Amino acid sequence: MLHGIHVPLVTPFGPDGALDVPSLEGLAHHVLTEGAAGLVVLATTGEAALLTADERRTVIATCRKISEEYGAPLTVGVGTIGTEESVRQAIDRAVDADLLLAVVPYYLRPTDEGVLEHFAAIGAAAGVPLIVYNIPYRTGKTLRVETLLELLATEHVAGIKHCPGAIDADTLTLLAEGRGVLGGDDAFLYPMLQLGAAGGITASANVAPAAFAALADAVRDGDAARARDLHDALLPLVNALFAEPSPTVIKAVLAERGLIADATVRSPLRPPCSEVVIRALDALAGLIA
Repeated sequence: MLHGIHVPLVTPFGPDGALDVPSLEGLAHHVLTEGAAGLVVLATTGEAALLTADERRTVIATCRKISEEYGAPLTVGVGTIGTEESVRQAIDRAVDADLLLAVVPYYLRPTDEGVLEHFAAIGAAAGVPLIVYNIPYRTGKTLRVETLLELLATEHVAGIKHCPGAIDADTLTLLAEGRGVLGGDDAFLYPMLQLGAAGGITASANVAPAAFAALADAVRDGDAARARDLHDALLPLVNALFAEPSPTVIKAVLAERGLIADATVRSPLRPPCSEVVIRALDALAGLIA
């Protein structure tokens, strides 16, 4: 289930701030039709922490139905600062999920042993495989590569969404010795795939799913020249989409292209500046051409 590009969907809202289910349905259909291997909901890109409990349930149910239509896996985000609440979320959301994307506990910076126990508790309770979301520049917790490999070796972990912000020595070891590694930093997706990553959870694929799917396919097929050309074409788009806090620019581009009805984000996020949106749209236009 972990091959290819899995798209962490934005959560569309109307101008009044209410959840826009028709836009969510349309976007989910679009990315799967364009070649995405799976859907991810209630992740950071989906503003999960800013949704109500009812909205989260609606997002999951909406995308569960669509993922089944396409025979594509649905990954649902879970996890918070504490184990007890993370387990509760996992039990609740695993019912409609093929996989759970569970973030490394943030802010507290527990020991690696505490993190291992945390994921063991979630995995035992969930009943579906976990993708560990390792993003130390946001969580404040850097795991030893030995700990990451130990997580990958456990029966309840299917993979790791690895976002180190670089191709560092630990990443090279993880890719050489582990399995089920997914690239999570969009700008580094190409080298991660070339070094053996199984796929990616790629926020930028909300706006360019076909190009990202083609990149993954080219690497898989050994077409190095095509893969490099796609990477070079996608990099300016990725840089523009992340020039302001995600998913503000992504939503603005989707709205401009008519893929969602409105670009509204929830506080404390703010609309992006128009210059960045224009830069992203120009990069996307060049890519489409």
